[in-house]
Amino acid sequence: MLPKDLKPDDFADYPPLARKLAVANLAVIRRMPLSFLPSLLLELSDYDFRFPEERKSIDAQLSVLSALTPQQFDTWFAAFVRLNLPAKLEHSNWVSHPAAFLEDESAWLWTTQQQDAFRTAAIEFGSRVQDAVPPAPALAAPRLGIAIIGQGVASWDGPLFANLRPHGTLFTQVHPEGGVELLLSAVEGRAKSQPVAYGHWYIDGGAAAEHSPQVTCVSWEALSRVRASLLNFIQKEIRQPGMGPERLRTDLARLLPSDLDMPAGGDPVLDRFQLKVFTEGSGTQIFSTTFVQWSAREALRRAQPLSLLVRYAPRQRQRPMNELLSNAGTAAEMDPAGSLIDADMGAWYNWINQQRLPGYEQSVFLAWFEGHRQALVIGPGLPRATQSDTAIDLSKLLSLAIST
Repeated sequence: MLPKDLKPDDFADYPPLARKLAVANLAVIRRMPLSFLPSLLLELSDYDFRFPEERKSIDAQLSVLSALTPQQFDTWFAAFVRLNLPAKLEHSNWVSHPAAFLEDESAWLWTTQQQDAFRTAAIEFGSRVQDAVPPAPALAAPRLGIAIIGQGVASWDGPLFANLRPHGTLFTQVHPEGGVELLLSAVEGRAKSQPVAYGHWYIDGGAAAEHSPQVTCVSWEALSRVRASLLNFIQKEIRQPGMGPERLRTDLARLLPSDLDMPAGGDPVLDRFQLKVFTEGSGTQIFSTTFVQWSAREALRRAQPLSLLVRYAPRQRQRPMNELLSNAGTAAEMDPAGSLIDADMGAWYNWINQQRLPGYEQSVFLAWFEGHRQALVIGPGLPRATQSDTAIDLSKLLSLAIST
């Protein structure tokens, strides 16, 4: 089947919102070349489980394409039309299984040396869409990122925040008392004053502290049962004859929350997010620091929250990979010092990913060595590559960063 032959019933397997959107845009979808369309359908088929910002992006793209003149449409998709695909891809069920189609298409493009042409076409198309989409409205408040690192580390003589220091001010006399509660309270206050769905996040590498239900929370401890189920699944998969990394990746991508014992009746959007953190991230199933870093990266990329607090906790010590994947149930030895090093680098990545979002010029970022006096703050009104030895508590420090 080719795109021009699509009918409303072909989207019967899609979730309700995705099916409604596909049928409403059927006229423009029918005009797209097969070399491109499954990429869009992969996003569209997951529409019901995407965050509001992601839905806006899909809606905007379809709106832009629907408004093109026939000549413009042909120009935008000309490079995709020139790609040569085999008949077997046309005969596959690319509507219901766009991910499988894309894997086969990628292999074919590599084999026929068309991958560079596809990449060029995709980049040009993405640029055109981005230029055509109206600019996003100004943020209701400056974006705030917080990284709490070093939980469980009694003392540390090495330098911290080396990568962040050139961009902000290092405070060396911060009062640490009640720091976690103060910072979490600040996020909760923003969630109350700016009530945006999935707009305020708290990600914890251990057990989550008590928090407001207005804050979207993801924690390592709360997902322990899910991680155990996933590691058991991986163990069964790798014992199968002929199993390789590509097939394992495909099997992981097909998992649903119910396959990993996620409780029924939860938030379907958040459940899918957590599932993808484990099935798409490398090491997220094993190391809590990696879990936090990847979760923060994906939350920023996908949900684009106004507030994001991440708290790194001690991860297990490195062991041979077979032992780490075995899920044997033995008590893992924690490595607080190694986790601090991981988290220090993770905080830098958190800031980098925050800077990729709209409104980055006004965004504020705070990194704090938990239980200690060091904190690094980056904000539009704070000097760079500077150190302050003035005594200050975290609440005032955060207010200073946001108000300047």
